[in-house]
Amino acid sequence: MKRLALPLSPGLALGLVLALAACGSQGPLQWPQGGPPPPAFGEEETPTPEAMLEPPPQAAPLRIDDVVRNSEERAEDPFDLPPN
Repeated sequence: MKRLALPLSPGLALGLVLALAACGSQGPLQWPQGGPPPPAFGEEETPTPEAMLEPPPQAAPLRIDDVVRNSEERAEDPFDLPPN
């Protein structure tokens, strides 16, 4: 397979690099006119980023509701029938 080489002069390469660098941020981020958005429905105040990074209890529940404890023998299951 043959590679096609594009003629790229140093000036053109420098121009492309500068154009790409100009796409970056021009200054610090600011809220649009009117300030930050109001808190979500049901929230008293907007949570901080640190508070949003903490997982809720549903994400990592405690495993205290396990039915079988300490490798106990399971009770006989009347619906555990062999296949027909």
